[in-house]
Amino acid sequence: MTMANERLQEVVHSLKSTKIRMTPQRHAILEFLYDSMSHPTADDIYKALEGKFPNMSVATVYNNLRVFKEVGIVRELSYGDSSSRFDCVTSDHYHVVCSDCGKIVDFHYPGLDEVESLAEHVTGFQINTHRMEIYGKCPDCAPISRH
Repeated sequence: MTMANERLQEVVHSLKSTKIRMTPQRHAILEFLYDSMSHPTADDIYKALEGKFPNMSVATVYNNLRVFKEVGIVRELSYGDSSSRFDCVTSDHYHVVCSDCGKIVDFHYPGLDEVESLAEHVTGFQINTHRMEIYGKCPDCAPISRH
């Protein structure tokens, strides 16, 4: 069993223990999130699953993503005016975003908790979280470098 499948099974078990019914559509949405790891939009998920679930609507995808977000198994990533993307990795991590095609890749780095403390001290805000994105061109979009 792959790591993604193990995590998916843990999440399914966790949802069942919170009395959230595991419908075939709900399971397929979760499975897509855990298999793809591509930070898809709700529309991406809908398009990927519409052949398997022709009666499923985009609203069904949004409603399930909202439930997943409320129980803490999915993070919603919003970037300005573009559609929200959804991330099934809820542990602290950062993102590298391609400025050409929009591809998002997880980037693990020790947490920058000291930034939160400093921001709180300097501004007087009560800080509860932070997010960092790094922008550049992915290998598919970047010109081939010549050394």
